[in-house]
Amino acid sequence: MAIPQTGIFALGNLAHTYLEFDLRDPAMTAPLVTAVADLSEPRTTMGGVNLVTGFRPELWSEIAPDRSPRDLHGFVEPVIGMEGFTMPATQHDLVLWIAGGSYDVVFDAALGMIATLDELAVLVEEVVSWSYHRDLDLTGFIDGTENPSLLVAPQDVLVPPNLPGAGGSVLLLQKWVHDAAAWGALSQEEQERVIGRTKPGSVELPDRPVSSHVARTDQDEFGTIFRRNTPYGSVREHGTVFVGFSAEQTPLATMLASMAGQSGVRDELTRYSTPLTGAYYFVPSAEDVLAFASPPPA
Repeated sequence: MAIPQTGIFALGNLAHTYLEFDLRDPAMTAPLVTAVADLSEPRTTMGGVNLVTGFRPELWSEIAPDRSPRDLHGFVEPVIGMEGFTMPATQHDLVLWIAGGSYDVVFDAALGMIATLDELAVLVEEVVSWSYHRDLDLTGFIDGTENPSLLVAPQDVLVPPNLPGAGGSVLLLQKWVHDAAAWGALSQEEQERVIGRTKPGSVELPDRPVSSHVARTDQDEFGTIFRRNTPYGSVREHGTVFVGFSAEQTPLATMLASMAGQSGVRDELTRYSTPLTGAYYFVPSAEDVLAFASPPPA
């Protein structure tokens, strides 16, 4: 199996930043991919960072057609659901997800990478994020309960061997803002009915409502998605960065359609959390990215 970008599965990081860029000139696709391939992950004796790089599917397909999954496309149209609920499409050309043990090393790495890419791409979206009580969402519930273990996750969420893009993964990146006041006004029992799990222990409710978040995002129905969500924001405005990896785009797209209510039932959590951004990226294998790196100096 091709070696994936290791940051996909690097659990335990406390600080994160997500940087989304657009090309300054559409003709500079190849130089941008080379510049990204040349980026390094700084490491020090006090800890370093993990870097995950993803490209707009059409951009990657243009530069690496034999290393790109078939029928993969960007988030170019909003997802329209029930009662006027909409998930916006805010597709960009490149994402860098930088994660580390503390924000100072993440901050320094981000500054350096932005400067390196500045002549080729403009930074258009930046989200700073962190770990909240290790594995809690800002709703107070455990996040990622249904994730496969790290022993099997690679085979579940990476493009299989012998297929174009082998070792890569499809990333769905969204920023959701929470209605903290409305959520906080619910009792714990009411919150549990919205999520479909108990708050302590994260045990699935035997009588979960069909509109619960668990029911509308059931991986047994849609396929495996490896979630690496993180909280973001301030006490005034905060929410969740949804970071989901899949071997194919279909599970991700089907999940969004289900949440929006295209099947006739809207995810109850969408009444307390609103998506502000939405983009798909292809995260190539480490080998496929490095294939475009500059040749070593003579």
